[in-house]
Amino acid sequence: MLDPSSSEEESDEVLEEERRDVLVAAGGVSPRSLPPPPPRDPRGREAGGPRAGSPSPSPSVLSEGRDEQERLQREEREKRLRLQLYVFIARCIAHPFNAKQPTDMARRQQKLNKQQLQILRERFQAFLNGETQIVADEAFCNAVRSYYEVFLKSDRVARMVHSGGCSANDFRDVFKKNIEKRVRSLPEIDGLSKETVLSSWLAKYDAIYRGEEDLCKQPNRMALSAVSELILSKEQLYEMFQQILGIKKLEHQLIYNACQLDNGDEQAAQIRRELDGRLQLAEQMARERKFPKFVTREMENMYIEELRSSVNLLMANLESLPVSKGGPEFKLQKLKRSQNSAFLDIGDENEVQLSKSDVVLSFTLEIVIMEVQGLKSVAPNRIVYCTMEVEGGEKLQTDQAEASRPQWGTQGDFTTTHPRPVVKVKLFTESTGVLALEDKELGRVVLYPTSNSPKSPDLHKMIVPKNSQDSDLKIKLAVRMDKPPHMKHCGYLYALGQKVWKRWKKRYFVLVQVSQYTFAMCSYREKKSEPQELMQLEGYTVDYTAPHTGLQGGRVFFNAVKEGDTVIFASDDEQDRILWVQAMYRATGQSYKPIPASQAQKMNPKGGNVNTDISPLYTDRGQKHGMDEFISANPCKFDHASLFRLLQRQTLDHRLNDSYSCLGWFSPGQVFVLDEYCARYGVRGCHRHLCYLNELIEHSENGSVIDPTLLHYSFAFCASHVHGNRPDGIGTVSVEEKERFEEIKDRLSSLLENQISHFRYCFPFGRPEGALKATLSLLERVLMKDIATPIPAEEVKKVVRKCLEKAALINYTRLTEYAKIEETMNQATPARKLEEVLHLAELCIEVLQQNEEHHSEAFAWWPELLAEHAEKFLSLYSVDMDSALEAQPQDSWDSFPLFQLLNNGLRNDTFLCNGKFHKHLQEIFVPMVIRYIDLMESSIAQSIHRGLEQESWQPVKNGSATSEDLFWKLDALQMFVFDLHWPEPEFAHHLEQRLKLMATDMIEACVKRTRIAFEVKLQKTNKTTDLRIPSSLCTMFNVLVDAKKQTAKLCILDGGQEFASQWQQYHSKIDDLIEETVKEIISLLVSKVVSVLEGVLSKLSRYDEGTFFSSLVSFTVKAAAKYVDVPKPGMDLADTYIMFVRQNQDILREKVNEEMYIEKLFDQWYSSSMKVICMWLADRLDLQLHIYQLKTLIKIVKKTYRDFRLQGVLEGTLNSKTYDTVHSRLTVEEATVTVTDAGGLQGITMKDSDEEEG
Repeated sequence: MLDPSSSEEESDEVLEEERRDVLVAAGGVSPRSLPPPPPRDPRGREAGGPRAGSPSPSPSVLSEGRDEQERLQREEREKRLRLQLYVFIARCIAHPFNAKQPTDMARRQQKLNKQQLQILRERFQAFLNGETQIVADEAFCNAVRSYYEVFLKSDRVARMVHSGGCSANDFRDVFKKNIEKRVRSLPEIDGLSKETVLSSWLAKYDAIYRGEEDLCKQPNRMALSAVSELILSKEQLYEMFQQILGIKKLEHQLIYNACQLDNGDEQAAQIRRELDGRLQLAEQMARERKFPKFVTREMENMYIEELRSSVNLLMANLESLPVSKGGPEFKLQKLKRSQNSAFLDIGDENEVQLSKSDVVLSFTLEIVIMEVQGLKSVAPNRIVYCTMEVEGGEKLQTDQAEASRPQWGTQGDFTTTHPRPVVKVKLFTESTGVLALEDKELGRVVLYPTSNSPKSPDLHKMIVPKNSQDSDLKIKLAVRMDKPPHMKHCGYLYALGQKVWKRWKKRYFVLVQVSQYTFAMCSYREKKSEPQELMQLEGYTVDYTAPHTGLQGGRVFFNAVKEGDTVIFASDDEQDRILWVQAMYRATGQSYKPIPASQAQKMNPKGGNVNTDISPLYTDRGQKHGMDEFISANPCKFDHASLFRLLQRQTLDHRLNDSYSCLGWFSPGQVFVLDEYCARYGVRGCHRHLCYLNELIEHSENGSVIDPTLLHYSFAFCASHVHGNRPDGIGTVSVEEKERFEEIKDRLSSLLENQISHFRYCFPFGRPEGALKATLSLLERVLMKDIATPIPAEEVKKVVRKCLEKAALINYTRLTEYAKIEETMNQATPARKLEEVLHLAELCIEVLQQNEEHHSEAFAWWPELLAEHAEKFLSLYSVDMDSALEAQPQDSWDSFPLFQLLNNGLRNDTFLCNGKFHKHLQEIFVPMVIRYIDLMESSIAQSIHRGLEQESWQPVKNGSATSEDLFWKLDALQMFVFDLHWPEPEFAHHLEQRLKLMATDMIEACVKRTRIAFEVKLQKTNKTTDLRIPSSLCTMFNVLVDAKKQTAKLCILDGGQEFASQWQQYHSKIDDLIEETVKEIISLLVSKVVSVLEGVLSKLSRYDEGTFFSSLVSFTVKAAAKYVDVPKPGMDLADTYIMFVRQNQDILREKVNEEMYIEKLFDQWYSSSMKVICMWLADRLDLQLHIYQLKTLIKIVKKTYRDFRLQGVLEGTLNSKTYDTVHSRLTVEEATVTVTDAGGLQGITMKDSDEEEG
């Protein structure tokens, strides 16, 4: 056995040494495609090579020719090795007796290649562009767009596809997980379950995925690859390993024929010879004490016992097989051997002798009677028939036929236990005599068939009765006697032995296989089921011999020799002798292959010693094509550990390059052949798994996707073996195995740490599913010192933490390379730097979200480590972020979106919220936020001052231009701060409180300034009935109304704080201020309109009784009435006032936005008007009203009452005591005028005022 290399410098040399020692019998064939290195001198230089530092020789034709020759020799060595290996594999496939093709392996999915990935991208892009007929809603389109942008276009997915680790099922699972998260966030829809939505979306995904053709159907794929996941037939297994080892069809056919792979007896005999050779090697090793180097010396004897036990187990497996597959139900007989565990060892003296009943055979005979010829003694119209029987059994009869056409074609089936049965066939005709009791026999024939007899129909002369006219009577029939599967050969031989067959004479012999290891040579007599004599062949050696003088009979001779016994056989035919010797050679299990003298001379004319395993029928052809060397090679003389290493490597390479995403798992057929090879040729389980681990690690290091569960299984097996737990029953541990295991352990540990450090790229989007979690579990197993002592959790955590720290640097470095951030950060403008950092922040948040979504489950044991990884990752980003922010000009607010983006990504994370980076981010932006609010507060205050000074008070939306700008700025500022979602509660509350206080102060200032402006504007209006309330006053009114509404939104702080009551008192002040201001401007406005009424009443005062103006008017009117018709005073004053009231009511109703305040205004206006009229009448309580005064007041009071009732003034206000007093006085005055001057009122009256027009 070879020691593993202990350093990188020695690895190539040891590898070459392994290559040279692979094959002993095949002339030093090397398993690898490299020539053996030249020998080295003791100083470490290659012998004959140039000294260090000497100039290299210039190229020449001679050196080129030498290189070409070495290349050809190397290729020839590889070819010979593959052919030899294929011979062993073909035998494993032809006659397996240890392994079966597993049926419980996980079914592997078809892998995707780069071309298919590109087609997929085009199909999804076509869907997003609306170029397909698939109908979809906006939500599904958004899901597909996210899947396309994030997953399909990802470079990590492209690399995984290139490595062969992606299947269509992986793509579908990623989409399914994506939409499950989206659908869960959708609102519930009555009558439509979310499961239905998921099913519909998946169906649409499948439609997009398939496109116009089904990617799962690849017509150009090889047929063998298409079924490699299924149970394969022998022919398919042959074809697979021809591809794996590069064997041509012709070479396979030559090997197949020469090895007689279709001959189960030959293959079983080959196995017996191999097992016998392995036992002999074990015995030789025990005698010579040449053992592999084990970790303890006590294991040497144990190793010999393990070799014997393994061979005994194989013998038991072979013994348990049916004698011949596909034959009748003849299973091997369980011979009752001794309980000695080594009952199959060489030299076992407890052999059980067979009895004659153990070798009883069962035969099936088919007798087909065709026709009879030469029948003349019977009239043509007579009825004839035949009977047939096997002596000792039943008798059968054919159909009846006319004597003119005695033809039947009837078949009779018989069963017998006689190897030499007697068959009788008779011809009868029906008797016509009245007294005849039996039909008349016309002839008979007696046959003695054997299993070697011809099966075709033949004419046989019949024995006829005396004086019969049918002297030439013949019958055409066929007798077919089958050959039982356990009867290996039969025929006539001469025999002479010391214990059996003591007389030289010709006998009928049958070679019977009782079980896989028990054969008997039996001689039979006619009509006998049991043999007359028998000889067990165990321990005998058969060989050709020269003719024996003195023995009469037999032309060619052979013998069977055993210590203390010799049996001589002779045959009359050379070919028959060859067949007998071949059959007995298979039965004895001897290692020596007998060769006829003539053939030996032909194959070795110089008289050399030849030992070949080629069937004579194929000797010439196999020798011609150079296959005899591989077929005749003794398997026991090969280093099958090295051969298996080559076989497993080639098989794994083939497997990783087929059309399935295997992740390193072999197909069922490959597992079956490798299992059979290991069992048959004694490859140790630890060696097998160490080689497998080495190959898997190598492929993984080269970028292939390997299932960590597979690595875990092989590593656990090797660890268990090295630490003495006997996973396969082998207790010996070689030094080489232990050293190789330690080497593999170090390599595997490095590989796993590297994969964890590159987890985003080794396991993109959590694919393969569960692989990262299995990798972490395997790492914990690898870090264990032995299989019994678990490693402390802190040690595993320390290693994982170190890996994740590397992962943070790797992930950020690759992210900046992807974003090309380094190219722009050095020379870009501040705005460009901020834009790049903002884009990089989006990518960083996306990376963290993907880590949480796809990898957090794998790190569920250490969630804090993933958080530390994220902090490390963000700390690298903070360097670029700080650099970009420092470059920004002072009082630039373009960086706030960066804070919002990062804060929104971090604040909902349990571990990252208020973490190191998050606090750093807050520290950077706290001064900026405060500065921004300060500037905004100053700006808003200035805008209020300037705006109200220049305000035109034109209506704008709900108020004026200044008020709208104020409220929008306050709202925008509060929404901006709210959208920051400041994570630190205390500062967030401080910001909210400050903004609410600011809004309160700003609104208060606006209200006070509006109140002043209202009063100034109102004073400038006149007091006559021409007064129409200006729209500017209504706008001011609306500003106050809007301010009242905005305070509820801008000035109320969320409850639950400690100073809630204090804040409520402060907020109530602004409410009270607005209410008081509204009351004041209502009072001012009412006073203004009431002053107009007072002006009207002052005009009416001129008609008071007893005044000079009143006397003058009365005298003038009476004097003039004598001469002309003088018109009396009209109702213009009343009409003008009523019009004033109505139009101003309409203006207020139209331009003031708050109904409640309009109603209050109208209530006060009405009440004040009635009060003024009442006081005016009270001042004239002792005077009688002038007719003109009475008519005007009646109309004003009546119309005022009616108009304000129409404006919604309540009855309680309308019918107040003041109104009742006015109404009573005017009614009395009206009655007085009616008595004195009936026509003076001209129909104006306090009665029925509601029905009066106008």
